[in-house]
Amino acid sequence: MSGYAVAHLDEIDEITDGRCPSRPIRYHFGITSFGINAWTGREVGDRIINEHDEAEDGGEEELYLVQHGRARFELDGEQVEAPAGTLVFVPPGVKRTAVAEEPGTTIIAIGGSPGRVYEPNGFEIWAPIVPLYNAGEYAAAADRGRELIGAYPEYPMLLYNVACCESLAGRTTDAIEHLRLAIERSDRFRSFAAGDSDFDPARDDPAFRELVG
Repeated sequence: MSGYAVAHLDEIDEITDGRCPSRPIRYHFGITSFGINAWTGREVGDRIINEHDEAEDGGEEELYLVQHGRARFELDGEQVEAPAGTLVFVPPGVKRTAVAEEPGTTIIAIGGSPGRVYEPNGFEIWAPIVPLYNAGEYAAAADRGRELIGAYPEYPMLLYNVACCESLAGRTTDAIEHLRLAIERSDRFRSFAAGDSDFDPARDDPAFRELVG
């Protein structure tokens, strides 16, 4: 039997982290060599792509395809109109965001870092827990995250985010252990933790200091 897979975009269930809903294309197909997801703005003015610049940790090149509707990008302060079929390539360091100019505007985003092997981080798995984190319900977010780690132990971002919530919830020992596992899977989380205020409650613990260096 052939190993290919086919899906219509609407067949991929939406997820949300409290912002614009997305369809996790990479996760749906089990893609491990590049990131790809679709984001939809329901109403005119909805922010489809959050403002960011991908400048940290080597940064990602991102290619955006307006699959449906019409979007307005802002790239380093410059406005770019993007009707359906438009491709927008943005290198690391350029601040970018996009809003819907028609209801149901959908943008497909593809990304990867130059010179670095792509590492799936599992943000799709963590996204539904983000509202708990944003609401300050750190213990509840940590508990939900620990359940997911059992099913998805391979994702370092999931481990890292659970560690953040455990730190904020006062569960220092658990936080350090999950941070250690995240760093074992991807060493870039060592430097992330060193400057992340979520770990301030654990920062004076000798085990934390030894871990982040």
